[in-house]
This record gives sequence, structure tokens and C-alpha cells, in this order.
Amino acid sequence: MACSRSSAYLRQDRTTMTTNEILESLGFNVLANIGQGSFGTVKLAKSKRFEKQVAIKVLDLRLATPSFVRKFLPREIAILRRIRHPHIIQVHEIFKVPSKQVYIVMEAAVMDLQEKLQQSCYIRSSQAKKWFSQLLSAVVYLHQQDIVHRDLKCENVLLTAENQVKLTDFGFGRFSRGFPQLSETYCCTRQYAAPEVLMRKPYDPKKSDVWSLGVILYAMVTGSMP
Repeated sequence: MACSRSSAYLRQDRTTMTTNEILESLGFNVLANIGQGSFGTVKLAKSKRFEKQVAIKVLDLRLATPSFVRKFLPREIAILRRIRHPHIIQVHEIFKVPSKQVYIVMEAAVMDLQEKLQQSCYIRSSQAKKWFSQLLSAVVYLHQQDIVHRDLKCENVLLTAENQVKLTDFGFGRFSRGFPQLSETYCCTRQYAAPEVLMRKPYDPKKSDVWSLGVILYAMVTGSMP
């Protein structure tokens, strides 16, 4: 994984350029917008540096909350620079530009699990077993590294053209050994949250991840939420 680009490489003033113009100046040809978040967008692009198309998560720090800039974003970047697993999305580059934007360049997927469920209603048990096993291996790997995701949900489980699972979006991730080191930040998506998170009690984030895994499996095989 490449580290942040040097300030010399980004010396040119890009404060008046659009996001697509900045990406083009960095060697990317933007093909489409494929996602939208609170603080930015996700773009599909291609570059001569990479064999396949890439997804670029563009975070606009001017729109972000102080806690995101100070706490959550540094954690996410630290995690992405450390992890490497066949069923976790591979990040190629992370860099910043003077216009207060952060770009995370990663491998692209075809769709997420939520989109697949909307198409198919539910996942056949043989396929669900395969995908869930891949997702579980990713989470076990993270927990062995004392990393917790804290936002496991169908939308964050990507599916590739090769029909492989790729876990993504570490915006709520953090380093944690689990019990007795408890979390008090009540992130996660409500439908996937463990009871203690919903009750706003200090919680073991590793166990909370396991609860969310169970909700994902239920959604896969039934096509509905518990």
C-alpha cells in the first residue's frame, strides 16, 4: 500500500479545482459517481498505474465534523495502512491535497450485499455459507490484530466480479483488545447494533461485531431483518 503523497508532489495550488480535475491531475480518469456519504463521494476511475478499475473515496474535510477529523479519520487511515486480507478491500493509495480533501484509492467491486439482496430477495444457503465464511475470516483476522469494525452491515460487504466478499468502510473502526477494554462511542447502524449498544452501555466492541455478523447472516438467508 502506498503512503500519502509528498507535499512536493501536491505543491500546485488545487484549491480552485473540482474534485474530478484534481483526480485527473493525479493520473485518474473518473468514470462515474458510485456512492455518496455524509462527508464526500465514492468515484469509479481508471489509471495506467492499476490493472483494474478503482474506487476512490473522496472525503471533504470542510464538510466533516471536528470529531471526525480529529479522531475517526486518523483511526481509519491507520487501520487501512496496517491490514491486508483477501476478503478485506485492498487500498492502493491514500493521499491528501491542499484543498482539504483526502483520497482513498481502493479496488472496485460490482455491488454490495444489500444491493444483491434487493435483486435476489435472499441468498441460497450454499452461496450464503461461502460468502459468510469469507466475511467471518476477515473479521477474525481483524480481531486477532485487535482491530474492531463497529459498523458491520450488508452495505459494507462488497461483492467482486469474481464473486468474492470484500469487507469495506472502516470509518468507525478502532484498535481495541476487547474486554475489559470497553467502548463508549455508540456508532454502528441501528438495525445491526447489539442490545448493549442500543441501551448506550459500555460494550465490548469485538462482541458487538459478532452480533452484527449474526444479523448479516440472518438477512442473507431470509431476505429480511431480525
